[in-house]
Amino acid sequence: MRQQLSELRRAMQAHGIDLYIIPTDDFHASEYVGAHFRGRHYVSGFTGSAGTLVVTADWAGLWTDGRYFLQAGQQLEGSGIELCKMGEPGVPTIPEYIEKTLEAGQTLGFDGRVVTARQYEGYQRIAEKKQGKIVSDVDLLDEIWAERPALSAEPAWELPVSLTGRSRQEKLHQVRREMESLGADALVLSSLMDVCWLMNLRGNDVDCTPVMLSFAAVTMTDAVLFVNPAILSTEIQAHLKEDGVTIRPYACVYEYTKKLPEDSTVMMNLNVVNSLIRACVPASVRVIDHVDPTELPKAVKNATEVEGFRKAHVQDGVAVTRLMYWLKHNVGKIPMDELSVAEKLEEFRRERPDYIGPSFAPIIAYGAHGAIVHYSPTKESNIPVEPRSLLLADTGGHYLQGTTDITRTFAMGETTDEEKKFFTLVLKGHLHLGNAHWKYGWTGANLDYLAREPLWQENMDYNHGTGHGVGFVLGVHEGPERVHWDVNRQKRHCVIEEGMIFSNEPGIYLAGKFGVRIENLVVVREAEVNEYGRFLALEPLTLVPYDRDAIDLSLLSSRDVELLNAYHAKVFAAISPYLSGDELEWLKAATEPVQFC
Repeated sequence: MRQQLSELRRAMQAHGIDLYIIPTDDFHASEYVGAHFRGRHYVSGFTGSAGTLVVTADWAGLWTDGRYFLQAGQQLEGSGIELCKMGEPGVPTIPEYIEKTLEAGQTLGFDGRVVTARQYEGYQRIAEKKQGKIVSDVDLLDEIWAERPALSAEPAWELPVSLTGRSRQEKLHQVRREMESLGADALVLSSLMDVCWLMNLRGNDVDCTPVMLSFAAVTMTDAVLFVNPAILSTEIQAHLKEDGVTIRPYACVYEYTKKLPEDSTVMMNLNVVNSLIRACVPASVRVIDHVDPTELPKAVKNATEVEGFRKAHVQDGVAVTRLMYWLKHNVGKIPMDELSVAEKLEEFRRERPDYIGPSFAPIIAYGAHGAIVHYSPTKESNIPVEPRSLLLADTGGHYLQGTTDITRTFAMGETTDEEKKFFTLVLKGHLHLGNAHWKYGWTGANLDYLAREPLWQENMDYNHGTGHGVGFVLGVHEGPERVHWDVNRQKRHCVIEEGMIFSNEPGIYLAGKFGVRIENLVVVREAEVNEYGRFLALEPLTLVPYDRDAIDLSLLSSRDVELLNAYHAKVFAAISPYLSGDELEWLKAATEPVQFC
């Protein structure tokens, strides 16, 4: 049993808490969190980006999704913590478990700042049903985590309109129009990505996500940015003031909320805003629970942002293409392992202009590690890359012009018939989705079948979504758009709009053998408007060859071959001007048209 788990139980007993919840969250419901908020990792030892730890006096369980089943199973071994596989038959949800386990009169505890208002409502109903109570004003991690990192306070930076395409004032005006239409006098904005998008600011407070710890409040007459003032330069502060934005300390958002005018109406997204902020709203203030009015404008990229994405992907394409060449020409000749491959790709990216840093921790998974969906190599797990089998590389970068996310699976030498078969089936689904052409009104749930159909024909599937939205120099995973067939699990689906950018990433994972995933980012464009309606299509942004050494051409239709050749022609046209010598000759050969068998 982990010592940290024992220490947590002692702290629970001292505070009279019978069941304690530690989610993977900061004060903003972020997907990725800074070091200060990695308490679930500290207590459990599980390093994945998603999961919730639930602890009682004699049991502990960690809930996570299908991406992390294998990884979590390995990392929790001997910890005294049971893996609870979300969505699997017989596995209760966290609320279901709590309701079954919490006895009459017992106390449920968590830090209310890392639990959303919506989650709190659910826990409150359970506590009331059990005649128990909730303790949400005690952060037990602070008591047991002696070396807990402080809240990050890295310098923020500003994006010019030449990159964002819209000024801060324009964005505030749009937000106020939406507030007015809904009858809101004020808006409290908690999502770090939405705050940064609205303010045209970026930061360095979360690894791989260029955001700053901040909240924002908007009324019809003013706007407030709650942030550590020390991270803002004098120039940025002056620009904010010019645009009517007042700066207040980060934690003052709670006091601000307490002082909302009587009988006013405030808009906040209860799925994002933390429960302490919601608790601060005076009883006389009406709350409109609504999606943040920044969410859709942030997702629908303007022409300037789209063009920036194109430029960023050319630069990223050069870096990843050079990695592909390096792998093919050096495997088996020089020492190579998962970590060194990741370092080599980062070296290639750093050579590209306007590169900021990775958009997430690199997934470099060789052989059987490829079957662990979100495996990320560590010093302990790192293995050599040998001249055989498959190497899965899911990586991305932030550039000043845009964010990238790409997966390629490389044949490192001799491959089996099974590896080629499943590589090709994944590629077919990827090509089919990339070629989607549809009438306006579809959601990602409609599009998903195109990617899964080749695998479903084999009665096989992958336990993750096919596509996620991507922010403009923000989060590499953003909504509201998503591509996933399961409407029950995914809950919200939005209509796919022109200008949205999302991933196309089917895969297959055979435990103990290998994994395959192929991913491009695509942008939605208008194809045609005619008497039948408005039609949309997808343009690939990612520009890196598919590994033809892993393709079984006999499994491709003539249309598949046409799509493959057309994409490779686009790659060569975009990337070849940046290569020379042997690299250029190799790219020419790697993208030459193939013939239909």
